[in-house]
Amino acid sequence: MEAFLISTAVIFVAELGDKSQLMAMTFAARYKARDVIIGITVATAIVHLASVGIGYWIGDAFADSQDVINIVAGIAFLGFAAWTLRGDELTEDEAEKARKSQGAAILAVGLAFFLAELGDKTMLATITLATHEGWFGTWIGSTVGMVAADALAIVVGAVLGKRLPEKAIKYGAAAAFVVFGVLLILQGAL
Repeated sequence: MEAFLISTAVIFVAELGDKSQLMAMTFAARYKARDVIIGITVATAIVHLASVGIGYWIGDAFADSQDVINIVAGIAFLGFAAWTLRGDELTEDEAEKARKSQGAAILAVGLAFFLAELGDKTMLATITLATHEGWFGTWIGSTVGMVAADALAIVVGAVLGKRLPEKAIKYGAAAAFVVFGVLLILQGAL
């Protein structure tokens, strides 16, 4: 229980102001909040399970590959930016089907969050916590902490999404993906 409480608090605070919150807000402006939460929860649970495994069994050996992970995640973000811009070139019928497609939204959100969290400070914090706390409590606590912090952004994104034009959301999301992609690539290269 102690590992759960510590991990929930630490990861919630670490996630505040993180790029993942901006992603959650952006996705919530475009997709149903429920789909965004499901995507975030699944991706977070998988990444944090891997994180506690690394923290529990290997400890700080993970730091050696941080640069490569940042570069790969940065390139993926640039791909998401292109995908975001290209995605709105659908016909009205296709766009309506995409909006109604829950599986596509959950997959898009889940994949984006999975890649974004690789090498992120919350992943590293989870690894560190798992070296000192029990793996199961750390896994569940870190997942709950991150989903709770991102839920705040989802509420904001859902409210803003009703007031922002779709083009603003599209270009804003693409710009955010580009900025994060370039920052991750630079961080990995330097």
